[in-house]
This record gives sequence, C-alpha cells and structure tokens, in this order.
Amino acid sequence: MRVRVSVVGSGPNGLAAAVVMARAGHDVTVYEKNSRPGGGLSTAEFSEGGGLFDVCSAVHPMALASKFFTSFGLDRRVPFVTPEISFAHALQGRSAVAYRDLARTVEELGPSGRGWGVVMRPLVGNISAVRALSGLALRGRPAEVVGALALASSAVGFSALTGPARALASGVVAHGAAPFGSMAGRFVGAVLAAEAHSVGWPVPVGGSGAIADAMVDDIRAHGGRIVTDALVDDIREVWTPGDIALFDTGPRGFARAAGSLLSTRYRARLGRYRYGNAAAKLDLVLSEPVPWSDARLRDAGTVHLGGWERDISRAEIDARRGRHSAAPFVLMSQPTRLDRSRLPESSTGEIVWAYAHVPNGSHRDPAEAIIRRVETFAPGFRDTIVHREVRPATSFAELNPNFIGGDVLGGRVDLAQLLTRPTLTARPWRTPLPGVYLCSAATPPGAGVHGMAGWHAARSALTAHGQTMPDLSPTHRNDEPWQIS
Repeated sequence: MRVRVSVVGSGPNGLAAAVVMARAGHDVTVYEKNSRPGGGLSTAEFSEGGGLFDVCSAVHPMALASKFFTSFGLDRRVPFVTPEISFAHALQGRSAVAYRDLARTVEELGPSGRGWGVVMRPLVGNISAVRALSGLALRGRPAEVVGALALASSAVGFSALTGPARALASGVVAHGAAPFGSMAGRFVGAVLAAEAHSVGWPVPVGGSGAIADAMVDDIRAHGGRIVTDALVDDIREVWTPGDIALFDTGPRGFARAAGSLLSTRYRARLGRYRYGNAAAKLDLVLSEPVPWSDARLRDAGTVHLGGWERDISRAEIDARRGRHSAAPFVLMSQPTRLDRSRLPESSTGEIVWAYAHVPNGSHRDPAEAIIRRVETFAPGFRDTIVHREVRPATSFAELNPNFIGGDVLGGRVDLAQLLTRPTLTARPWRTPLPGVYLCSAATPPGAGVHGMAGWHAARSALTAHGQTMPDLSPTHRNDEPWQIS
C-alpha cells in the first residue's frame, strides 16, 4: 500500500531514507529548512570567486564502504579520486604518513611501524566484519564476533603504539573530538584507519555536494519531492497517524517538533543527550601548494596537525573543559591537489579546508590559531593566502540545527553515548509514535557520510509495513565505474 512519507531534514541520512522509501513506491516529500538540500553535505563558491569549497564534510572514507552507498552504486553516479596517501600526521622533521598501502605505511614509519602493522592487519583483513560491527554493513552473528575482536584488539593495541605510529593513531582518534584515552574515540579512529588501508579516503570530483545531488536526482526520478526553505516546527504539519515520518534531526529538534505527543519521560530521555567539542573552520584560497617541510604531505588528501599524542589529548581535554587551546588539533583537507575542477580554469593556486576543535558554543575566530598551527609544519604558509573565509563554531549551529553549539558530529563521542544514541533501546531509530523514526547522526552508526542511519530507519519502517528493501542500484548501469584509484 502506498503511504505518505515525510522526511524532515536533508542531510545524507535523511536523503538516504528518502531514496529507500521512494524506491519502495511510497509518496515521499523531503522538507529542508535551508534553500538547498544536503545539510552539511554541500559545496559552495567563495564569496569573491576563486573556486569551490565544501561547507562541512570534504573527505569520505565511509561513502564507498557503507551498505547504503554500495547498494546505491554511488561510485557509478559520482566520480571520486582516491589519493595514494589517505591521511598524514604532520610532525617536526619527518611526518607520519598513512598510505592506502599498509605495507608501505609500516615500512616508512620506521621502528614504530611494526606496532602499526600489528594493530591494523586484523582490521584490514576482516574489514567486512569491522563494517558490520560499526554499522556500515549488515550485521550477522559471526561478523559481529570477528569485528568485535578486531576492534577490541585495535583499541588495546593503540595504547601500546609509540613514536610516529602513536601520533598517527592520535590524529585519527581525534576525528571523534576525543582524547587518545577515550575508548569510543579509539573505536572511531580504528574504523577510519582501517578504511584508509582498504577503500582509502576518497574525494568526490566537484565537491561533496555532488553526493547529495545524486541522491536528490534519484528521489525525484522515483516520484519524490524536495521542499526547501521549509522549517518543520510541528510534527502535525507533516504527519498524521497512518503516515510515516523520518526525522533527520537531533533529539532536541525532534522533541521540539513532537512536543506534547511525546511522554514526559521520553522527552526527558532525549533531553539527556550530550554534545561535544565544536569545529571552527577556515576556508582558504592559496597562490600555491602548502609549503610543507615534509614534501610528502603535499600529496595527502587529509593532514592532521597537532604534534604528538600528548599534545592532541591535552587540546581535546581543554576544549571539553571550555578552554581554547593555544595549539588546537587541526584537520586540513587539500582537495584541489586531487580535483582541479574546483578551481577556475586559469588558476594555478590551491584551495584548502581546515578546522580546529574548540569548546562547544565558541564564537571565537579560529583563523589565527589555525594559521599558526600550519606554519609550525609549513613555514611561509601565511604568505600563500590569497583569500580567507572564517566560520566560527556558532556559524555551524546556525547552518544546521543538528550541530548544537557547533558539534558537527551530532553528539559527544564517548563509550556511554556510543551505546545509547539517542536513548538506551534495542531499536534506536524507532520513537514511541507509530510510524515515526529518527535517522540523524544521533542514531547508530553515528556521524559520517554513510547514509546508514537513514537506511536503518527506512528499513525499520518498511518492515513494519511488511515490505522488504528495494533495489537501490542506478537505473542506468555503467559498466565502467567512475572511481579513479
């Protein structure tokens, strides 16, 4: 039976849910408060020209690994470039580099590389099981056991790493806005590092918005509608009993929209959901490539800047305690080293994307702190800057209501909340309202461009209606995938 389906929010999870429901034959409408769909999955032009920058997410290790996107055939819809260096960790002198080739990574890390190999080989060798446990793929009891063993081994093994290998691990753990001692942060880091040595950390040609565009095109091709500039304040605007509604919103946003339809107890449980460190961002147009002291870093899609593990952990703890670190952890993407289509044809420069972790709710301009951090490992960097655009943490909160205080991960990453996103239940995508589901990064498997929260929520809705998952593959198959390795 054809059912009216409303999807509130058009981030990657909301769009994934809409793709599934439209493919299943339902009457789908997506509501987005901004003027264009995609949420944080968007690309924009610099205010004074000079090229394109990714508004939030830029590099996508999960996009070619998740069950949703592999079923969707994303690599046949959007061209990707996968760098040989997945990520690097800038250090004084010789930096630590994570190549897609694990053996090369181990060799170039020197004496500390042996430990990196011991930690990473079980993860890479059992990548399907790791994806199953992390929520990026379908679960199965054997896969869960194998994946759990591999992840538990890596979390313990990270603590035994030394030297450059430990620095390399601390940078990828910091993607979870967590200090190195955080077990949840290590799980996040382990999954990301495993993908670095499997599918790699690819960059979409033309910008991250191309991924959202591909999903929007598919929704429309199957009868769905996208309504922009539409803020849903009350669930009754889009849902009545018998309908289906999927909310790609955080717990607070859903509680506000559902209001008195929810019990006081359930609203209180949603209200206990916690948020973590924020991101403050700097987008730059450069006259030339970043002048890294270690020239290998020029070819890295992603560079972590934070020094040694103790320095990164200290900076993350400072941010959690509401203090701005003088030397924050900085994550930098160098997309135009891989994709020149983002630049004007006449340009010989570069575009870089960088953010620093800051306290939640910070209004502070991050530009000087980020530039100083880069200068430590790339003397003369300041002189290459042609144009800058600054986005403090509060600008992310204004862009997307899910980014409370600038927390672009959609919720604090710690062990307790890893198991209770957004509440403690075996079916975290369901709500007490019949036919109403949550599918934001506040539900499993958490943050990242993978579409799996939307996939899981839509699958739950279809199961409740006695339907199975539809075929999500491209309508017109291309025998030659676009991915460039």
